[in-house]
Amino acid sequence: MSNEMQPTLVFEPGQPTPVDAHSVAGSAPCVGFVAGKRDGFSTETATLLRSRLVAALSVMIVVLTLAFVTSVTVGATTLWGLRLVVIGLFVGALWLLRTQRMFSSGQLRVFELSVFGLVLIQLCLVQWARFAGAIADQDPVMLTAVRYQYLGAWCLVILIYGIFVPNSWQRGAIVMFVAACTPYLLLWLQMAVTPALQPLLAADRLASPLPLPLAAALVGTYGAHIIHSSRRNEFKARQFGQYRLLNQLGSGGMGVVYKAEHLLLKRACAIKLIRSECEADARAVERFEREVRVMAQLTHWNTVEIYDYGRTDDGTFYYVMELLPGLSLDEILRQHGPLEPERVVHLLQQVCAALDEAHRIGLIHRDLKPANIFASQRGGIYDVAKLLDFGLVKEQHRPTDEANASERGGISGTPSYMAPEQALNNDQVDPRGDLYSLGAVAYHLLTGQPPFLRDTVLATLAAHAHATVAAPSQINPRVGPDLDQVILKCLEKQAERRYQTAAELGSALRQCSCSALWTDDRAQRWWEDRRGTAPQRETEALAAR
Repeated sequence: MSNEMQPTLVFEPGQPTPVDAHSVAGSAPCVGFVAGKRDGFSTETATLLRSRLVAALSVMIVVLTLAFVTSVTVGATTLWGLRLVVIGLFVGALWLLRTQRMFSSGQLRVFELSVFGLVLIQLCLVQWARFAGAIADQDPVMLTAVRYQYLGAWCLVILIYGIFVPNSWQRGAIVMFVAACTPYLLLWLQMAVTPALQPLLAADRLASPLPLPLAAALVGTYGAHIIHSSRRNEFKARQFGQYRLLNQLGSGGMGVVYKAEHLLLKRACAIKLIRSECEADARAVERFEREVRVMAQLTHWNTVEIYDYGRTDDGTFYYVMELLPGLSLDEILRQHGPLEPERVVHLLQQVCAALDEAHRIGLIHRDLKPANIFASQRGGIYDVAKLLDFGLVKEQHRPTDEANASERGGISGTPSYMAPEQALNNDQVDPRGDLYSLGAVAYHLLTGQPPFLRDTVLATLAAHAHATVAAPSQINPRVGPDLDQVILKCLEKQAERRYQTAAELGSALRQCSCSALWTDDRAQRWWEDRRGTAPQRETEALAAR
């Protein structure tokens, strides 16, 4: 039995086909929309920016005042008038920000750049003047001391900006790296204007090869990224209206699932979010929306229930679903090995019922596998099967140019459970393709391995199309001949030789001699016996891939 969950393939037209099944990235999509009425992330950033500017101005007023007093004390009065004017302007700006006057986000950004721009101008002018004094005195020791003093001042300003001013890392990097390059550009300009500066600088034998302001800019950029990301995540955690996010349950290539609670009903639920890095991907968002729209149409007890869906002000898509205590069939296989034949029949009958509803309204799942079927406890009943993850669903009744337009000519599904026609012509898959996949799932649950084990994706798909499958009873003697026949009929290469509907397959499973042997009491005992040893988690299973 493989210990790795089979990845879902989504090969778009024109993409190269991978040849190693273990190298294929997993995929599965994601959702929603509905606007909130609270302040958006940009509004919150503007509010934070104002308070941070107050803090930054307070720090700089203290630092500049101490530096000015120290300079006057030792008799260094270079550009003392300019320095007093800057301190006075900062005091005025601080007073203005602390009044009740309203400022827009754009005005605060102008304020921010003006404040830090004024500091940089002062540093440039005072550094130039101090260098000019050292050159006039031909004092290399003083020149070196002044140089490192002002490099330290540049680093301090850069770090204050990176820590105090809320920014994306991109914007912060632009401002901080411009500031970090300025003292070196200023030095080169002064050397061009005053050639006598070069030999004095050459006298410095302790020059550091590391440009300190650039190092400060790197640190400041990373700090801005960490702070901005933390703020954004915190903001998202508060933007789901009547839902309160608790802990993360799982994540994957497309989505993240959190345990949550409805604040008024006090009902536990799961919230699935599209990953922030996928929010700009129109195709990913389209799949996310399609998944929740499709799942919202389904009302069967054995399909995971959708409670709500929406989009926050900052564009984060999400949907809310029932929280399922239990394990996916993939997890049960990995932790406990093959299932009893009667239990497989019991679970798959329920999946057939869920599929029957989906097929009747023209929905084909196309990604049935153990990871997408959940064994849960609902209403005091154990081993309630729940069908999950309609991210690759095909909608038969929608026009071809509207439904799955982005996937025409591509391959979607999981190779170990994919019907032959699904690999050959994804556009023409009908409900019988789901029945083949369900037969492959049953085979895996009974034997501990999929019908065909091959080293590459292409070899696996070829085996589904041409190789003869061994009867499950040849691997697991507990499988009866009637269940053998049901599964082998599901795995017929030609769709017309399989069961034609999910209801027909469900009826065949009920007629198996073992179908009545798995009772509610047995299911309850199984879960209770393993409650202390098997990790059970509340989750929307692995639909966050």
